Amino acid sequence: MLTFSFLTLFPELLAPFAQEAIVGKARGRGLIDVRLVNLRDFAENKHLKVDDTPYGGGAGMVIRVDVAARALATLPPADEVILFSPAGERFTQKVAEELAGKRHLAFLCGRYEGFDARVEGLVTRELSIGDFVMMGGEAAAACVLEAVARLRPGVLGDEASHRDDSFSSGLLDYPEYTRPLEWQGQTVPEVLRGGNHAAIANWRREQALARTLARRPDLLPTAGLTSQDSATLLSLGASAEQLSAWNAPPPPPPRKRRRKSRPPAPSEPEHTETAE
Repeated sequence: MLTFSFLTLFPELLAPFAQEAIVGKARGRGLIDVRLVNLRDFAENKHLKVDDTPYGGGAGMVIRVDVAARALATLPPADEVILFSPAGERFTQKVAEELAGKRHLAFLCGRYEGFDARVEGLVTRELSIGDFVMMGGEAAAACVLEAVARLRPGVLGDEASHRDDSFSSGLLDYPEYTRPLEWQGQTVPEVLRGGNHAAIANWRREQALARTLARRPDLLPTAGLTSQDSATLLSLGASAEQLSAWNAPPPPPPRKRRRKSRPPAPSEPEHTETAE
C-alpha cells in the first residue's frame, strides 16, 4: 500500500479527491491510503493560530516552522517529505512514476505567504506543478494524488492503460475514437476499423508523433525516438537539423528495389531442311 499524508489548513478541500472516483475506489480496496492532517491541531494555543507576521515586515502571514514540525512528528516515517513551492522541481510524469514506487509520501500544503523558510530543513524534496501562483498547495496536492495513485498496481482496471498516455511514452497521446461511427460528417479512421493490429499500432505511433510535432515539439528531445520515428517526422515536415537537435537517430536507408530476374528467352527451334 502507498500512503499519502497531506498536512494542510483545509483538509476539507482534499477530502473529495480521496473519497470519489478511481482514487476513492482504490482507497476502499486497500490499494492506497490517504491521511488528511489538519495543521491547526498542532497550533498549541486556544485560537488555533498557526501563522504569524514575517520578520522584517511585509504583507501577509507566514506559517510557523514549529507547527509544521509537530505535525510531521506524528506521522510514521516517510520515504519523502514534500513541500509544494515555486522553487521546486517541475512535477512531471517521470516524477510521478518515481513517487509511485514509494510506500509513504508526506506533503506540506502551504497557505498565505507560505511556510517559514526553516521548514525547508524538514523536507526531502520541493515540487512545483507550474509557473503560476495559487492560493494554497491543496490543488497541487490533488493533482499529485491522482497522477501518482493511478500508477499503482491494481488501481486502474487495465494495467497497461497508462503506458501509452501522454508523457508516459515521451509523446502526446494518439487520438481515440468510439461510437457513433460517423458524427456531423466526421468518420472514424478506416484503419481503426480494419482489425489489423500492426497497422493500428503504426497509425497510432504516427499520430502521436504528428501531434507532438505540432503542439509540443519541446518533448521530442527526450522521447526516445527510433530511426523509423525519424523517417515519420521527416515525412511530417521536420528538418534534418531538427532531428539532430532532438538527438534522433538517422532514418533507415531506403530499401533497394529488387530487380526481377527475367526468365530466359525461349530458344528458337532448330531449322532443318527437308529434301523434296
